[in-house]
Amino acid sequence: MSDTPANELSKTINGSQFDANTIADVKSWLSSQFDAAGKDHVPDFEYTSRTIQHLHNLATVSQSKTQAASIIANDFRLKATEYRAQAARIREILENVGLAQEGLPANVVASSQVLANVANLLNIRDTELSSFLVAMGDVSLRKTGVEDKRAKVQKESKILLDYTRKAIARLTYLKRTLAQLEDDVAPCETQMDGWKTNLAILVSKERQYLQQYSNYKAMLNRVGYTPEISHGMLVEMAEHRKDLEKKTKPILDTLRSYQDLPPDKALAALAIEDKKRQYNAAEKYLEDVLQSALATSED
Repeated sequence: MSDTPANELSKTINGSQFDANTIADVKSWLSSQFDAAGKDHVPDFEYTSRTIQHLHNLATVSQSKTQAASIIANDFRLKATEYRAQAARIREILENVGLAQEGLPANVVASSQVLANVANLLNIRDTELSSFLVAMGDVSLRKTGVEDKRAKVQKESKILLDYTRKAIARLTYLKRTLAQLEDDVAPCETQMDGWKTNLAILVSKERQYLQQYSNYKAMLNRVGYTPEISHGMLVEMAEHRKDLEKKTKPILDTLRSYQDLPPDKALAALAIEDKKRQYNAAEKYLEDVLQSALATSED
């Protein structure tokens, strides 16, 4: 970095809104960082408004974090000092009552170490039974929560697995359907070609039939065709004629029977008397036949 004064350097930045104090802070921070890294000097670079702004932001953030880290480190040092003093007092008390670590059996030391490890694991600061019970209860609650979450996750996983299986089945079905449709493309194209050919023929036939219909219609107009002599009207008249024939047939039969009578009234009376005599003779003959049949059966 050049040794240009800060006030002169601030004037060299085109349109810069940074003052000499900002540039001096940046230079001081860079020097401290390179000194901490074991570097003799800061490399030269071009000062611009962008670099000054970026370096100033970095310096501000770095100084804030350094200050926070210093506060935390001092707090940890103070706590460590207090813990060491408390440990010394406890060690002195234990030695006075004859419970120094050097004089305890190995199994007692091991048990104490296990107890301390368990306390650290449970994140408790004393070895009271109540603290262990509370910590164990908290662990049990967390275990229950974890089991509930695990059951929920397993249920969701099962649902997702079911959805995945259904999706795979549908995908397989769609692939099979697609393959079938692809196989049916060629026959369908052939059938469509046939339909196109038939459609062209049908269109030609339609034009032909329309032309014939026009010709027949013109012909009927020339010969004086009217709706009264249409096929439907003729059929209706034929049915009406059949009904009339059915109604007049009994009358005609009666008239035909009258034709057998003589034209004279006297002759008609004689004919009637002759018919009566024939009827009586036939009736008498029938009675004689019945009498003879009865007599024969009695003998």
